[in-house]
Amino acid sequence: MNKYIMATAAGAIAGFFVITQFAGPLVAQENSSTKNTYEQLDLFGDIFERIRSTYVEEVDEGDLIEAAINGMLTSLDPHSSYLPPKAFDEMQEETRGEFGGLGIEVTQEDGFIKVVSPIDDTPAARAGIQSGDFITGIDGDSVLGLSLNEAVDLMRGPVGAEIVITVFREGVDEPFDVTIVRDIIKLTAVRVRTEGRAIVLRITSFTEKTYKDLSTGLAKEVEANGGMDNIDGFVLDLRNNPGGLLNQAIAVSDAFLDVGEIVSTRGRDAADSERFNARPGDLAEGKPIVVLINGGSASASEIVAGALKDHRRAIIVGTKSFGKGSVQTIMPLQGDGAMRLTTARYYTPSGRSIQGLGVMPDIIVEYRPPVEKTEEEQETRRRRSEADLRGALSNDSLTDEEREQLEQERAEQEEIAARRDDDNQLSYGMDILRGLNVVAAD
Repeated sequence: MNKYIMATAAGAIAGFFVITQFAGPLVAQENSSTKNTYEQLDLFGDIFERIRSTYVEEVDEGDLIEAAINGMLTSLDPHSSYLPPKAFDEMQEETRGEFGGLGIEVTQEDGFIKVVSPIDDTPAARAGIQSGDFITGIDGDSVLGLSLNEAVDLMRGPVGAEIVITVFREGVDEPFDVTIVRDIIKLTAVRVRTEGRAIVLRITSFTEKTYKDLSTGLAKEVEANGGMDNIDGFVLDLRNNPGGLLNQAIAVSDAFLDVGEIVSTRGRDAADSERFNARPGDLAEGKPIVVLINGGSASASEIVAGALKDHRRAIIVGTKSFGKGSVQTIMPLQGDGAMRLTTARYYTPSGRSIQGLGVMPDIIVEYRPPVEKTEEEQETRRRRSEADLRGALSNDSLTDEEREQLEQERAEQEEIAARRDDDNQLSYGMDILRGLNVVAAD
């Protein structure tokens, strides 16, 4: 017993000496840091007062404070910012799936506004705005010196009103103007359709309705095709999807995974780290999946692509994604505004961060613009064969039913081949699904 008391006492004494030796400098350092912080705040107050009292024009004190707050946040990274009450309300509308504007997701880079992606079937998409475009001017005025929120405010406006944006595009020598008419943007988070024997799930954004629309649409489309036995697989189209709600990205990933980690988030404090795991149940019932991504696929869409890739549940086709691997938390503030603050990085199941790197496809397929073919060019697709020769022998090895089946399969293959001129990436994905099913059938 005395031994344990001595050991404890010795430990206490050793601790006392350590504290005695280092507490002084640590306390001094902390006091110095605190003093420096208060000096900086005094400096801020001094500058604020001088601007308020002596600037050449009268200024709004509230605007000054708001600009200072936003400057502090935007200095951290491109995704942290202050949301005034109006911007906060608009952000909430966007996550609900309906808002007014042009229909583009933007970020800021080198002082200019960069298009992450245009949203399907919106004024910006119809006007030809592309992922990677830089907006250098709005209605003839340069965007240099504007914050991201200020630029977005300028692009918003009355429905039906025109706006002229100046665009710089890589590969085009000179900037050019694009006229867009503002409209109400109604986001259809998920569009589901059948192409040949594949079901295409086009996810445009991750709003509150995304998983519900996905699961409902998938079930209806499978039923319309007569059941899962008539489906080769699924194409999950995440191209130009700028992201959205983290919980919806997790839910969509979970929809196609039975087990395993989906994503992990790690903040500055290790205690704030979180891991999100899949629950049993696969909406695709094990059928092959192809995921389409491109440079406009960001954030939540990269979480889905990364999870399905790491678990080898899907083949990723297209081009490298945007590379936004950070998580923003919206924190409501007094005065009905909010702060968007980067609070964590997210990691794919393999433990890899995609921040600045993006998700690399398993198969790189560059997008090729649609090609219009003349009737003569379309006619030459089908080359002459033995069956076209006059007097050719008939094939006696097939029944009428087998012949009809072959004709149907050929028609489906020709339809997919023709689609390569409209959307070569989607067509490539469908070719993969068909090939996987042919191998599985053997």
